[in-house]
Amino acid sequence: MDTSRDHRAQSGTPDVAVKLARLQEMLRSCGSVCIGYSGGVDSVFLARVAADALGAERVLAVTGRSAAYPAVQLEQARECARRFGIPHLEIWTDELSDPNYAANPTNRCYFCKTELWGRLQALAAERGLAVVLDGSNADDVADFRPGMQAAREHGVRSPLLEVGLTKAEIRALSRRLGLPTWDQPASPCLSSRLPYGLAVTPERLQQVERAEEALRALGFREFRVRHHGDAARLELAPGELARAAAAAPEIATRVASAGFTSVLLDVEGYRRGALNEALGMIQLAGTGAGRPQAAGRLLARAGLARTRVRAAGHALDIAAVAAPASALDTLAGLAPALRALGFRFIALELTGAARKPRHDGARVAHAAAGA
Repeated sequence: MDTSRDHRAQSGTPDVAVKLARLQEMLRSCGSVCIGYSGGVDSVFLARVAADALGAERVLAVTGRSAAYPAVQLEQARECARRFGIPHLEIWTDELSDPNYAANPTNRCYFCKTELWGRLQALAAERGLAVVLDGSNADDVADFRPGMQAAREHGVRSPLLEVGLTKAEIRALSRRLGLPTWDQPASPCLSSRLPYGLAVTPERLQQVERAEEALRALGFREFRVRHHGDAARLELAPGELARAAAAAPEIATRVASAGFTSVLLDVEGYRRGALNEALGMIQLAGTGAGRPQAAGRLLARAGLARTRVRAAGHALDIAAVAAPASALDTLAGLAPALRALGFRFIALELTGAARKPRHDGARVAHAAAGA
């Protein structure tokens, strides 16, 4: 859907103009700032407005680099800093060496941001910069964001949130300022591609990044590659699912080359906050070994009697269905019923190699549909 008219309207409304004026005044009152700068929509916008309001000499945009930080995001951060004259510094962070972070608990982001903000506070003091800022916006309070607690503990301010700017408003204002990030898809850290409880390792992060580079090379724009042990579950924008199903063999080959033995296409597509969907679910007892059989019977009743369903993933949480690409819409329609059986995600299996022994020791259950 073309949202350009909405972006123009939002950026020109009196309410947004008032928020922008308040943001500029707030930044001027800070005197000088050190900004956590990822190269995403929010941080690029904040850095640009800060440089305009304070003068570039009173602004430092700092990017924390680690194995969890996407290379494509770093390129964007560097390009925007060069193009708009924003002083930019890259530092290396070491969150992966923290066992609390590496264990990948539900509050993983807290440990990452604790590392980052501690480093930036020390850097700001060393450089004589008065305030450390982040790019949190007004929409972020509605999501599960443990990293915001770390920001509060380190005295980090969130100007975009404080003046009430939403993501849509920031995109609209970014477009008006000529920022190339105005329509950039969200790009959180690579660790967010791993389900909670699956340990964060450099090797797994590299697998995700290589697989996402493969999708980008095929022309897909908004997506996530979710790492589930030896299975990669692909979440693509709903409007691109049909094209992905048609290109299944090539996608499977390229993604598998990143080190996955199974490539799964999520039939419901990418949606923000999918990682946190399971937080509110009641977990079923046991291994779920009977779920594939029940799901197989459900598929058979829908006319997919020759398909196969298996439980896949780190916690046997994916209904991975071996079916023709033409069954994509049928599977999407069955998603609520399959989820009622205890599966978190419903996916079309693009590869047949998933029956190999799993590398991470997780169990995989197989059953013929209708058995």
